[in-house]
Amino acid sequence: MPNRREFLAASMVLAGAAARAAERKPSTFPIACMTLPYSAFPLARALEGIKASGYAHVAWGVTHKENGQAVPVLAKDAPPETARELAKRCRGMDLEPVMMFSDIYPEHADGLKLLTHRLKQASAAGIPQVLTFGHTKGGNRAVWIERFRKLGPIAKELNVTLVVKQHGGETGTGEACAAIVREVDHPNIAVNYDAGNVLDYLDKDPIPDIRKCADTVRSFCIKDHRNWPKDEDCGPGFGEIDHYRLLEPVAFTGRTIPLACENIFAPLLPRPAKPEGIDALAKRAREFLEIVVAGLQR
Repeated sequence: MPNRREFLAASMVLAGAAARAAERKPSTFPIACMTLPYSAFPLARALEGIKASGYAHVAWGVTHKENGQAVPVLAKDAPPETARELAKRCRGMDLEPVMMFSDIYPEHADGLKLLTHRLKQASAAGIPQVLTFGHTKGGNRAVWIERFRKLGPIAKELNVTLVVKQHGGETGTGEACAAIVREVDHPNIAVNYDAGNVLDYLDKDPIPDIRKCADTVRSFCIKDHRNWPKDEDCGPGFGEIDHYRLLEPVAFTGRTIPLACENIFAPLLPRPAKPEGIDALAKRAREFLEIVVAGLQR
């Protein structure tokens, strides 16, 4: 019969094994298509195309051509009820909204007010994440931290997470965004990872970068990039970014981490003139990501 010391030692081994098992719990990756690739067409056609391309999830952003005019998916000052109705429309098509663009820089003069309203819109719609990012030439870090510290409790109360992604300048890497998020230190302020922007704006390899911020990442804007033969963003699997290495650091977090396809287009080729061409690229992007995730988590 084991003595007390042996029993404690065995208990510690079992606890360690349980902790390691918990650490290996697969992340859930809802694969969404943003409406953004369909911006040259009406929102109704975007939603129809996304559904027809096999998606069960959608992300809103930013404008769509309606009768020749660029109309916001959801205006900055639209009442929360408008967001609720749009979400109802999406769910009626079996498309679950997982993210929406704020379309507001954190340092905007009315940034605190506008981002608060975006959080209220998302909460009314049942959308878990609102996306923001800085100016390509940089932003005011002190203002970001001050405002995020105020927005964190608001986001928590509304059951929404505000995520910030890389967009050149001082917040062009995941490491830089994570440093801000860690200083704010609120669970409802997190990082969205955009590997294409890291390679595009700063010409930095996103693979080492994501390892420096993986603990703060709660979603992805999926976008690939090529530096050759043309400097150009593109859809996943068409560029130079290894998506297996990109998703591996967050493949077993146990969290739900949406993958929202922002760019699905082929490099070197003109963008499709008809929405059916976008449908085909949307389907290809979804299938590519499904294969990557299945391989990583098998």
